[in-house]
Formats: sequence, C-alpha cells, structure tokens
Amino acid sequence: MRVYLDNCCYNRPYDDQSQLRISLETQAKLRIQEMIRKKQIELSSSYVLLYENSKNPYLTRQSSIRKFVKENVSVYVGAEQADEIRILAGGIISTGVKVADAYHVACAIVSKSDCFLTTDDRLLKYKDERIRIEDPMDFIRKWEVFGDDD
Repeated sequence: MRVYLDNCCYNRPYDDQSQLRISLETQAKLRIQEMIRKKQIELSSSYVLLYENSKNPYLTRQSSIRKFVKENVSVYVGAEQADEIRILAGGIISTGVKVADAYHVACAIVSKSDCFLTTDDRLLKYKDERIRIEDPMDFIRKWEVFGDDD
C-alpha cells in the first residue's frame, strides 16, 4: 500500500485541536505516519509538496515536514517529471479542482500511489479512477478492518 499525503494533511496537527474533527484527523494522520515509519505502508511524495512546504511561514513546521518526508519517502516524483505532471494536472484542473491540489493528485498518480490523503473537503469530493482519495480517518478505519496491522 502506497500513500501520498497533501500539504493540508501534513499540517493538520498544527491546526486548532479544540475542534473534534480536527483532533480526530490529527490522530489518524499521526497513526499513518507511524505506519509509514514502521514500513507497514509506503510514502510517496513530490517536488510539488516540498515546494509548497517551503512557502510555510512557520519554519519549525516546514522543517519537521521536510525531515519526515526525507527520512521516510519510498517513491519521489521529481521536477524532471514536471511535463507529465503538468499535463495530468491540466486535465484535473478542468474538472474544477484548484491548481495546487491538481498538481498533488497528478504526482500521486505518477507515483502509482494507491491512496491520496487530504483533509480538504472540496478535494475529497473529486473522484478519479486512477487513485482513491480519502481523509486520514477513513483510511485508518479501512486499514484497521482490512489491513495487516502487525
């Protein structure tokens, strides 16, 4: 199982945890990171994610995300694949998905990820036969039922 986490997913633990949904998504995201560290699932990432992360004004958050990706990525989509990504993203954008989100989804498809994880409600409504798009809580619920947890 290979997953791609978008930037809002990585940043969920830094959001206001007083809201139940945010707190639950944070716990699920942290569980996913633990699964990645234990090699129960693979992490894919991209130059798009690292670029977007580099714009984070909170340097500690930016550094923490960059370090996690660097230490745990199994499949990396680099800038040398930018033309392929741009073409795929163009088709996704034409369905109404925002540009940055479309580029992330395109990178996830190119990396042959099984699942794209996001906490973005608008993006969760997008459907694509090439990749499953879920929030961290749905992913964990399915993993706990169907995945090999040990």
